[in-house]
Amino acid sequence: MHKTLLPFSAVSQLSKTDVAYATQDPALRSFYRYEPDPDGFLQAIESRKTIQTDRETLVAVLRAQYQGLADSEVVQEQITLLLQTDTFSVTTAHQPTLLLGPLYFVYKAISTINLAIEVQKTTGKQIIPIFVLGSEDHDLDELNHIRLFNKEIRWTPDFGGPVGTMPAATLGPVLEELRPILGDTENAHTLWEKIEQCYTQSATFADATQALLHTLFGRFGLVVFNMNHPDLKRKFIPIMWDDLSRQTAHRLVTETIEKLASRGFKGQAIPRDINLFYMQPGSRERIVFENGQYQVLHTDLSFTPETMKTELEQYPERFSPNVLLRPLFQELILPNLAYVGGGGELAYWLERSSLFEHYGVPYPILIRRNSVLWFDKDSIKRSLKFGFSPARYFEDSDALVRAYVEGQADAEVHLKSEVVDLQEIYDKLAQKAQAIDPTLEKAVRADEVKMIAHLQQWESRLVRAEKQKHEVAIGQLRSLREKLFPVGSLQERHDNFIPYYLRYGERYLDMLKENLNPFDAGFIILEDCD
Repeated sequence: MHKTLLPFSAVSQLSKTDVAYATQDPALRSFYRYEPDPDGFLQAIESRKTIQTDRETLVAVLRAQYQGLADSEVVQEQITLLLQTDTFSVTTAHQPTLLLGPLYFVYKAISTINLAIEVQKTTGKQIIPIFVLGSEDHDLDELNHIRLFNKEIRWTPDFGGPVGTMPAATLGPVLEELRPILGDTENAHTLWEKIEQCYTQSATFADATQALLHTLFGRFGLVVFNMNHPDLKRKFIPIMWDDLSRQTAHRLVTETIEKLASRGFKGQAIPRDINLFYMQPGSRERIVFENGQYQVLHTDLSFTPETMKTELEQYPERFSPNVLLRPLFQELILPNLAYVGGGGELAYWLERSSLFEHYGVPYPILIRRNSVLWFDKDSIKRSLKFGFSPARYFEDSDALVRAYVEGQADAEVHLKSEVVDLQEIYDKLAQKAQAIDPTLEKAVRADEVKMIAHLQQWESRLVRAEKQKHEVAIGQLRSLREKLFPVGSLQERHDNFIPYYLRYGERYLDMLKENLNPFDAGFIILEDCD
């Protein structure tokens, strides 16, 4: 593999906040505690030493969740290490997603694994990579489909509530559709066996996703963790009750969002007065406070403040934090040093910095996950004829076409110099006209506009004529650009890992592990030159 880094600032597809944090813009410095570098980790470890984490409960939950998963010796050792007070974690998180969803799901896992290795080297501490499954999310449309070889595969479980609790048995039609698409190669058979086993021998969708992540990444020591457990929720009762009774999070996060906005950064999620859902079998609905009562939307459930507090203390597992409180819950129950996420996620975390300070929960180091543009051999071969470097493909298709046409033209097709010459002529004419009769200058300038427009029309005709000479090549160029940036979006936000696994097998994950470094300061371009 040939690896190059493209500066984040050169990637127009990334948000302003994403680029600002990735490049350590001073405008954001007051919104996080530690620098995302080795020194920052040493400071975070010292801070974590003063915080008590219920490691026994954490390990007991993890061991229970890993019962029944095969070949888990490496992971079981990792889980056992979490009992030690000088063992820490680095974490990423995502909701369970059909067949691991877009590529960034995989990049999150690899980035976290490699971050653990790097931090362990520099600190001398045991560092465990953990992938937290946001199994309580209920937005099915975000995670129930993938596109594979220009075909959409969609999961329709016909269930409500948290997606993680939906029965894995409902994935049967997905498997039936997937099998013939994979083909008959050795890699296809290997992958099919892994997916079929994970999806047919699991009780829930969260279990199936954990099993698939474990099957692919367990050998690297990745621990997959589901926080939806009553023993863990019990640790979060004081903060959940504070949100219900005082709405502290709404006030603090709103203030932080306003501060970010004053520096030119857009808000990510508007905090609600109450940032908790109430869960029942098949449902997860918002809690609101109206007319002195707590109401669960779209249900007949209603609680007085007294009965709501009793409900929370007796059944904390029925309460589910939203995107605003979930990071706080995560950091409360894990001995965590860092969170690995995409640009949008880190923007969420920046908005919550004051929330962590208020509740005395350690704020993790924010590490931007690796982003990758993958050039396979076919893409490289097709690209060579156009003479563009891989970085050029981050430009839009029209810009690439213009650059290619200009490079291939037998004669100059642009009339920029002619326009400049014409403007100089009209400047002289305007000066003479003004000297004779000042009212004539306006007419001269109007005529100038018309003549420049005529030149621009001729330029467009020349460009069109040149494009027609290279129609086939331009079509191929647009096709390549579409392959690298499907539907105009980043490859990692659209493609699934399966085509890469079919081509490279397990070596695909090994290549990612060898080339992704969470401390890389740029967008990674990988070219398969072997």
